[in-house]
Amino acid sequence: MYFWENSKTKIMAEYKLLLPGMGEGVMEATIISWLFNEGDFIKEDESVVEIATDKVDSDVPTPVSGKIIKILKQKDEVAKIGEAIAILEVGADSDNQESPEPKSYEEVIEQIPQPEPEVVKTLEQPLNNYSDQSFTNQNSDLYLSPLVKSIVQEEKISDSELKAIKGSGLEGRITKEDILDFVKNRASKSESSSVKEIESPVKQETQTQKPSNPQTFQLNDGDEIIQMDRVRKIIADAMVNSKHTSPHVTSFIETDVTNVVTWRNANKNSYQKRDGEKLTFMPIFIRAVVKAIQDFPMINVSVDGDKIIKKKNINIGMATALPDGNLIVPVIKNADQLSLSGLAKAINDLAYRARNKKLTPADTQGATYTISNVGTFGNLMGTPIIPQPQVAILAVGAIVKKPAVIETELGDVIAIRQKMFMSHSYDHRVVDGSLGGMFLKHVNDYLENWDLNTEI
Repeated sequence: MYFWENSKTKIMAEYKLLLPGMGEGVMEATIISWLFNEGDFIKEDESVVEIATDKVDSDVPTPVSGKIIKILKQKDEVAKIGEAIAILEVGADSDNQESPEPKSYEEVIEQIPQPEPEVVKTLEQPLNNYSDQSFTNQNSDLYLSPLVKSIVQEEKISDSELKAIKGSGLEGRITKEDILDFVKNRASKSESSSVKEIESPVKQETQTQKPSNPQTFQLNDGDEIIQMDRVRKIIADAMVNSKHTSPHVTSFIETDVTNVVTWRNANKNSYQKRDGEKLTFMPIFIRAVVKAIQDFPMINVSVDGDKIIKKKNINIGMATALPDGNLIVPVIKNADQLSLSGLAKAINDLAYRARNKKLTPADTQGATYTISNVGTFGNLMGTPIIPQPQVAILAVGAIVKKPAVIETELGDVIAIRQKMFMSHSYDHRVVDGSLGGMFLKHVNDYLENWDLNTEI
């Protein structure tokens, strides 16, 4: 777009602000709020909109300066990665500078700012790559957002029906609109014979017995209805999905962590003075878990149908409670390559950014094993739920002083020791009791035999 006014030239162009990529597995985001309105001028690298994925909240900065002339995605709407969420007016505003009037059409065209090659590539990509065939191939991944998963579960959509849905999202992903259209069309048609053949009698019986009216609750005086926030809904869906996916088994062990407590007490003050950070127990727990994973690499796997995917990297998720009562799991990438000091710094950094809502989507992705410290809340033990698609999770309880029998060369004696329960939940599809139990025993041994001369 361009125009002339009193021999002064304004040359402007439209720029589409795209929703940027936010890490592996993140295909869409929900608009939480716009920080500017239509007509506002924004500067390069200024945050424009707050978004939320199924992992973490974040904001989107603008790579260019300009005026917002159109907001394409409103609050609570879902945008796909690479989709335009707003249109900016960018270009040279030369009201205060004299400029000769263009002499030809070609000269005017040359003065119009051209979009960056990356933008052109992004805009052209749907035309070049999204054929009907590519939709069919990509649909085999069956990546579903939490919202789509909840609809699938509520409407009891089978795997075969899912595979028949042609996704209109990025890379052929199934969107909310796709699944709602399918449900609407399915309700308007009689069930085909092919679908009847593949449905099991158990499923048909379940559908027959499904109550016609949803469950209602009787409210008494003083009862309060609290609507779940977005994060709590995501957590609820993830927990239910994990229980439906993995048959959970939990093993327990009581660990003598006297050496660990003694070592930390001897080093925490000097470490804080040297590095300006607190030394918690979590780096020690993670070090023990990493060593046990190296001993038993089949704990560091995921399940894909009838295939087991053995992970090369050891990425440890760290369950972190947030001030609002919700939970998030930032990830320490390549934990096996970090020193004890490196683990401490990574843990402190992620915990601080998690509690201050400064995590990026990449900070919460790629975990291959997770640790939850229920001892922080004074609990002795817990039975943690496996975060999919991992196959195991460890919970560590509160450390308490207890009398214990100690074997010595002169006989057994009773002494006061620092004790802690650990509980290990694992997916019984691929982790049997022997593997799950031996892994937990190795974590126990590494902690009980902690070297008091360990340097940090």
